[in-house]
Amino acid sequence: MNAAHSVVAPAVAKVRHLDHINMTVRDLEASLQFYRDLFGFEKVESGELPSGPWAIVRSGDAMLCLYEHANVPEGPRYPAAPAEQGVRHFGLRIHNGPAFHALLEQKGVPLMYGGPVEWPHSIAYYVADPTGHQIEVVCWHNDTIAFEA
Repeated sequence: MNAAHSVVAPAVAKVRHLDHINMTVRDLEASLQFYRDLFGFEKVESGELPSGPWAIVRSGDAMLCLYEHANVPEGPRYPAAPAEQGVRHFGLRIHNGPAFHALLEQKGVPLMYGGPVEWPHSIAYYVADPTGHQIEVVCWHNDTIAFEA
């Protein structure tokens, strides 16, 4: 009997972490610089496909897979993308919102929606990368994920 057949399947596959996000970008080098300069992502792997260069970047346990395609339309595409589009943004969690806000000002990266957005349990800073992908940078109050019961 094959060992794989003797394993009992769990009720669900419990997710430990979101592993990575795979994104098409207009300019790989500009995207690498953006994610490195704002979030500390470092390139861990790269290569070339017939469609163009690609790279995997990592910051802590978070990874982004970036694939350059020359025919990505000029952006930003967000927040003007159609409401029925599947992914509107992705979120990155940070610990110090005011310091991040100061970094954005120092780097000349504009905040979307007129500034930080207050949510019931967090404050969010919305920015767009060089391709126009919207990123919600979240700082939870008391650095704790909490929802009311």
